[in-house]
Amino acid sequence: MNKRQLDKYAELLIKIGINLQKGEHLVISSPILASDLVKCAVKQAYKCGASNVTVLWNDDEIAKLGYKYRSKKSLAEIPEWAIMQREYFIDKKICYLGISASDPEAFKGIKPEKLAISRRASGLAFKKFHDYTSSNKIRWALGAYPNKAWAKKMFPNLPSNLAIKKLWDYIAKTVRLDEDDPIKAWKEHQDRIVNRCKILNQANIKSFRYTNSLGTDLTVGMPNGYIFCGGAEEGALDGVPFTANIPTEEVFSCPHRSMVDGKVYSSMPLCVNGNIVDEFWIEFKEGRIIDYGARIGYDNLKDIIETDDGSHYLGEIALVGYNSPIRNLNTLFYKTLFDENASCHFAIGACYPTCVEGGGEMTAEELLEKGLNDSLEHVDFMVGTKDLSITAQTHDGKSIVIFKDGDWAF
Repeated sequence: MNKRQLDKYAELLIKIGINLQKGEHLVISSPILASDLVKCAVKQAYKCGASNVTVLWNDDEIAKLGYKYRSKKSLAEIPEWAIMQREYFIDKKICYLGISASDPEAFKGIKPEKLAISRRASGLAFKKFHDYTSSNKIRWALGAYPNKAWAKKMFPNLPSNLAIKKLWDYIAKTVRLDEDDPIKAWKEHQDRIVNRCKILNQANIKSFRYTNSLGTDLTVGMPNGYIFCGGAEEGALDGVPFTANIPTEEVFSCPHRSMVDGKVYSSMPLCVNGNIVDEFWIEFKEGRIIDYGARIGYDNLKDIIETDDGSHYLGEIALVGYNSPIRNLNTLFYKTLFDENASCHFAIGACYPTCVEGGGEMTAEELLEKGLNDSLEHVDFMVGTKDLSITAQTHDGKSIVIFKDGDWAF
């Protein structure tokens, strides 16, 4: 991606992703290797009138050394200054941009237990910050930047330079940078997503039933007052629209935590903390995970599910047509940001509170009473297939075909 394309990509992240307003403070979290994109984003932010831009750098190799040599006790300790930093960001009502550029197998060889300890510790320490982002009280967005390891994982038969070039081309297509006017193309795309949300929100759906040839047969109940979201969402505190994921194809909501029954099979590998989980299945009874298995990465799946009580339940239901731009590339990205937008998926763990009427202002206890789930985890896993069927039952007894042959029926 040349300098001009990087500038267009950065403009997209700032104007469509964050929708940065004059006088706002932007925080960017990014791997060091994505510095070219970050510099462009910082420039775009200041051109949009940012009062300040703070960059938080990270690096996979340094993180891996920490996992390798630090003790479990050390990994469970989060510095007070790091917690205070997140509190400061909340107080200042910052906007947050995250850049994903990690190697899908960055932490291969690290004991899953160490990864789980660190993940749980940071989840607890930064819970308030995560709650603010998941409730859209802070406007946030995620984008991506390629690296050699990621590109070679996707395109192992290409030389590194060509693999990176091809990955850049794929990213450009998925975020619509190949359009004459990417900003306009995104606004039209968002309108289509919002229209589907309206249809689902007006249908008064009681439950969905998923079936396919992998063996999935799952019934998912919905809470009263559910809201399907997607495309441009509104910041809960300021009403300013933003787009959390660049790219995005999903229409999503939250299921009722105690109304999920049956068995679901994964349709794509799951990459968590640099480890692959593949060919797995999960069984539910009255919402709770009662059994699960995986041909690859069982221990990593177990560590996710066994994080806390809430990680035994679902927090998100997301609908993505099989004929999406990402799926049509016929390539696994090994990154949830992309792969979840190629397939219908669920998330183990925490809900997005804004997916129920008034949820953004509810306490954790009030959300639980409404049937929404809470957890330190939020891990998306893909279930969409070419033959996936999804049928909805409404509260007034109607049956509506939502998906037929893996894609939208409307």
